[in-house]
Amino acid sequence: QVYLVESGGGLVQPGGSLTLSCTTSESRLTMINMAWHLQAPGKERELLADIDWGGESHYADSYKGRFTISIDNAKNMLYLHMNDLQPEDTAVYYCNGEIAVPGRSTMYDRWGQGTQVTVSS
Repeated sequence: QVYLVESGGGLVQPGGSLTLSCTTSESRLTMINMAWHLQAPGKERELLADIDWGGESHYADSYKGRFTISIDNAKNMLYLHMNDLQPEDTAVYYCNGEIAVPGRSTMYDRWGQGTQVTVSS
């Protein structure tokens, strides 16, 4: 099966840092075009940042400077490094992207299950 698995969420104090991780369900799968999204309480899900297989990334204006998206193709891992977290960053964070399967021309668009990040003292 083709799916994404996230980890790394939790409770952090204001000003703290956290790194989220996302990987595929099988090591033979390859992440191609990936992104992190977040959904804050009572708000719609929004795009935070995206990155392609070559490492070129883009950020929503609100998250430039504090958040960094990265991809390790050798380990098949997607990361979101978050610094100087504030209570307004409290949300469920989702990874999403196109997954390539060996021997198949079609890529699969998949979402992770979401991981909760809570910023509170």
